[in-house]
Amino acid sequence: MQEIQTQQTKEEVKEHLRDRRWRLNHLYYIIDEHGQKILFKFNWFQEVLSKTFWYLNIILKARQVGVTTFICIMYLDDVLFADNLNAAIIADTAPHAEEIFRTKIEFAWQSLPDYIKEKYAVDTETKNALKFNNNSSIRCVTSARSGTYQRLHISEFGKICSKYPEKAVEIITGALNTVHAGEIVTIESTAEGAWGHFYEYCIKAMELEQTGSELTKMDYKFFFFPWYLVPNYRLRGNFFVPKEFEDYFNGLEKMLNIKLDQEQRNWYVKKTETQKEYMKREYPSTPMEAFEAAIEGSYFGKYLERARIEKRTSIRVLHETTIPVCTWWDLGMNDTNTITFVQHIGREIRLIDYYENSGEGLAHYINILDDKRQKLGYKYGIHIAPFDIMVRDLSTGKTRLETASSLGLNFQVAPKLEIRDGIDAVRNAFNRFYVDPVNCDKLLKSFAMYRKEWDDKLSVFKDKPLHDEHSHRIDSIRTGITGMMDVLGITIASSEGNYWQRNDILREQGIISMGGGMVVTTPEAMDDYDKYGLKPRF
Repeated sequence: MQEIQTQQTKEEVKEHLRDRRWRLNHLYYIIDEHGQKILFKFNWFQEVLSKTFWYLNIILKARQVGVTTFICIMYLDDVLFADNLNAAIIADTAPHAEEIFRTKIEFAWQSLPDYIKEKYAVDTETKNALKFNNNSSIRCVTSARSGTYQRLHISEFGKICSKYPEKAVEIITGALNTVHAGEIVTIESTAEGAWGHFYEYCIKAMELEQTGSELTKMDYKFFFFPWYLVPNYRLRGNFFVPKEFEDYFNGLEKMLNIKLDQEQRNWYVKKTETQKEYMKREYPSTPMEAFEAAIEGSYFGKYLERARIEKRTSIRVLHETTIPVCTWWDLGMNDTNTITFVQHIGREIRLIDYYENSGEGLAHYINILDDKRQKLGYKYGIHIAPFDIMVRDLSTGKTRLETASSLGLNFQVAPKLEIRDGIDAVRNAFNRFYVDPVNCDKLLKSFAMYRKEWDDKLSVFKDKPLHDEHSHRIDSIRTGITGMMDVLGITIASSEGNYWQRNDILREQGIISMGGGMVVTTPEAMDDYDKYGLKPRF
């Protein structure tokens, strides 16, 4: 397209300059996905958003629908044609903030006709910011805690919540508080798991939408833009579409009352080949599908997705009264203690119940086991604790293993493995998991959210899990799987390259299995501890 240059066009511009919608569709230039300079005009999404915009807006979307481009152009237009108006765009990283400013805001400003630009004196001394002589400004930053803004956009807030939780809190307590009721806020992102502030804001806005409640100036309006509404997400050709995809498409059509043509189906299948377990996160069909999809850095994302497809996480997994209930533990010294209740039936590993608490001694958790035995009829099998149960308490001189034994609870001790080896063991067992969606809802959430820690300085994932509420829950699963590898028939390749089963590892560490308990065979394993032989309560 040609830039506005002729006298006639100049007069036309002057005639329509008071019309905001006309300005947004006729004045500004952008760089399109092919690297070409084109005149900005509303696409299908931007058209919908422009007509239904609210004061506070939260947008869950598929990739590349043009949200940030639209907001940048709109906010630039606002600061140019309104006095004393300040706008801020918050990005997840400094390089992204610089890129948004350079390619979307500065480029659009520089591409305006000279007869419009000459009306403004512009201060560009502040990095990634334009300050105009009408006392209005627009900037791209990673934080906007100080000042007052009338326009605020937060880009990829889901990613910020996932990778930079402290920054997410700073945005909520800082940037969002710089915008007063009646001004404009937009928050957009692809999903990053069913967790975090972006997820919570979306769920709240969806609930308000579903109830039909009238929104106040302090309520968020929910927008969702799925992949199948994007016009160019299509692929010509006739090729084989696997049955699992056909079933998925047919299910969507029935559930959403839509029609997916062959070109849309083709595109989705081919895109999934590269996106794999992240497809539903990056190109969701429904809001809940977006949040259930694997998050970046997730250890179990693709395994959980398979379990969902096979309906191993959506149907109740009830207690089988004739089968013993085993318990898998994670014992935090000052953190959350967790217990997963499991039944092993054939090849199936059934996670039927779950309990967690903090700030309580072992007696409390033993009472929980007793209560479930009396009320739910649990008949206990083995109880598996992590290796650190053998560490001595400095105040008593006893291990928690000894303390538990004195209270009538005999633990079987899981071998001490590298965390990554334990994670591999869980992965190897995952296709045998059946998880009760009611009693174990927290576990299901944590299977999705258990992820690698992010290194802010290097902008890469560290080779270790993020320590949070989800790691505590998954630690009990690691404990149980590694403690029952021989029973479950699970082998792993250790970090040293050897293949181990549980009893092999225990013997290396000076421990042998005897019935339901552990016997320590070397002084190094536990100084003067010979065996715990009190009659167990469970």
